[in-house]
Amino acid sequence: MTLAAIQFPIIDPIIFSIGPIALRWYGFMYLIGFILAMVIANKAADKSNGLWTRDQVSDLLFYGFLGVILGGRIGYVLFYNFDYFLSDPIYLFKIWTGGMSFHGGLLGVITAIAFFARKENKSFLQVGDFVAPLVPLGLGAGRIGNFINAELWGRQTDVPWAMVFPTDRLGLARHPSQLYEFFLEGLVLFLIIYFVGKKTKAAGVASGLFLAGYGLFRMIIEFFREPDAHLGFYFSFISMGQMLSLPMVLIGVVMIVWGLNHNQPIVNNKSQNKKSKAK
Repeated sequence: MTLAAIQFPIIDPIIFSIGPIALRWYGFMYLIGFILAMVIANKAADKSNGLWTRDQVSDLLFYGFLGVILGGRIGYVLFYNFDYFLSDPIYLFKIWTGGMSFHGGLLGVITAIAFFARKENKSFLQVGDFVAPLVPLGLGAGRIGNFINAELWGRQTDVPWAMVFPTDRLGLARHPSQLYEFFLEGLVLFLIIYFVGKKTKAAGVASGLFLAGYGLFRMIIEFFREPDAHLGFYFSFISMGQMLSLPMVLIGVVMIVWGLNHNQPIVNNKSQNKKSKAK
């Protein structure tokens, strides 16, 4: 262990409890992310000139929440513990044992977006672009929750800010990779999507920026993050997180290029598209 290592601060994962009911920091951080997303989405709806209503925002966030929970759990089981799932299929429903996958949650959110778009007669890209700047807020808050829980820490290092986590049996000085993820996947990604979104309203650009930006940042951070012990590295150098993120980068870049080349503005719904063409 390096002498320069910082000892992880003692943080009780439970904020307070009343009998069997407890409020944990991890859940509280996700709640903060959800509230921030709702505030920003409602403000965007108010300034959308009728494109969005607050009721639609509430419905969309509800469907998105379901997509995150269901997709995140299914993705974790299939991507990271498939062998265990084959031996015990009931494991899929044992949510209390922990285990969520971002990439599975992403697929769940994409499914929720498609369902909502069809229900509200909006285009898929219109809904996706509306959601894109909201997601990094929840991701950033979740990474702070990971840090407080002293989980998903990084690889061994001797950098001055290396940290010793109490959950590490080896007591090694490690990268606080949760904070790297909070900064890049949360704060930086949000700012990129927000400011680029103010420069262009071309359909698909915001969604593409999220996919490419998150995928790139995740692939970079995976070089500092400790891989899952039961998975390790594939081909001796690449992690599961990197393999799942690479398609995001490729798809995101294609969406950005397509959006900028077509420069198709976001419209209210499919029916308006049809009306404008009829004219």
